[in-house]
Amino acid sequence: MSLMAKDVSFVARGRHLLRDISLALAPGEVLAILGPNGAGKSTLLRVLAGEYQPAKGCVMQNGQDISSLSALNLAQRRAVMPQAASMTFPFGVRDVVALGRAPFRKISTRQLDQKLVAGAIAVADINHLADRPYPALSGGEKQRVHLARALVQIWGMGGFDVTSDAVHDPQCGSDRFLLLDEPTAGLDVSHQHALLAVARREAHDNNVGVLMILHDFNQVTAYADRVAVLQSGEIVAQGEVADVMQPDLLSAVFKSPIRAIDDPKGGHVLVSQAV
Repeated sequence: MSLMAKDVSFVARGRHLLRDISLALAPGEVLAILGPNGAGKSTLLRVLAGEYQPAKGCVMQNGQDISSLSALNLAQRRAVMPQAASMTFPFGVRDVVALGRAPFRKISTRQLDQKLVAGAIAVADINHLADRPYPALSGGEKQRVHLARALVQIWGMGGFDVTSDAVHDPQCGSDRFLLLDEPTAGLDVSHQHALLAVARREAHDNNVGVLMILHDFNQVTAYADRVAVLQSGEIVAQGEVADVMQPDLLSAVFKSPIRAIDDPKGGHVLVSQAV
């Protein structure tokens, strides 16, 4: 079971945005995508999500080419939290979160939907926003709303335990994937770490495959299991975090001196050194 890109290339207006990309996301792991602006990170996520059709290669989800899967089937097996979601209708926050239950409308119950929505609102720490109009929220608040929406989608037909803030369903993860495009954008430091902790818990506790695009090196080292580094539409390194997150490689990719500083609590902190 995996979400896999096989020799994927993507071309827009005659320009290669991705070239010969191969990588796999397995249930139970957090895969971080790292790279400078314009490297192709968001394009890769959209290809993996089935939003963009590759010019070459294919994307396989649990052994099936996603181009052969219906939109409903895809929506029941993967959820996407976009970098910026435009929504001008005056929906309430609770209604926006409930949109994540749309793929399960014919097989779920109103009671389960309400339970999962309430649980996701609690996990995303937006109880105080639940009855407010979505357009009136700040950028960071909207990010947390869309985290909750993605959670109720990826939880599928699971049951939420409000006493432990957890979903219990043997099939909740297994073959499901959560794709997060710059999920910490607009969030304060506390909510950044809270969101990343939720994503990691979905992977490690619910066996969901989590892919997230990040810019902070130290968030990658703290929350990811593996990392793929993109540069100019190509993967220049991928593997275990400790093997890939090396100052020399990062300095070359980001064209800025990066160094590792010893952390008094153990390990290293990666910082950009002023030129």
